[in-house]
Amino acid sequence: MADDKLVGIVLVSHSAQVAASVAELARGLAGGGAAVPVAPAGGTEGGGLGTSAELIASAAASVDRGAGVAVLTDLGSAVLTVKALLAEGDELPEGTRLVDAPFVEGAVAAVVTASTGADLDAVEAAAGEAYTYRKV
Repeated sequence: MADDKLVGIVLVSHSAQVAASVAELARGLAGGGAAVPVAPAGGTEGGGLGTSAELIASAAASVDRGAGVAVLTDLGSAVLTVKALLAEGDELPEGTRLVDAPFVEGAVAAVVTASTGADLDAVEAAAGEAYTYRKV
């Protein structure tokens, strides 16, 4: 599967370290599949806690291969920032979608599914199904 056909994944967290660590975990657990373009967008430009529209837009542009971009977020204001960018209409690549999924489990499911060459709908569905994962 050519890299240019893969769905890109953006992980938006209030913490740069959390976003980068979840991206690393998801890539690692995707194993032998194709290398999915994944970009963390955590914290603020100054390195503080929060979210940055500029970092999110840059991350989305960096993973866009024309197959869509799935954006997963950690907490409420990250969701609001992504929704505002989507409402602008020209800040994010065409085919960018905010995915309703748990951050860690959803990120892993999204990356693993995207590594198979699945389309954006399938990546979104897999990430959303992570809400049903039971731990006990």
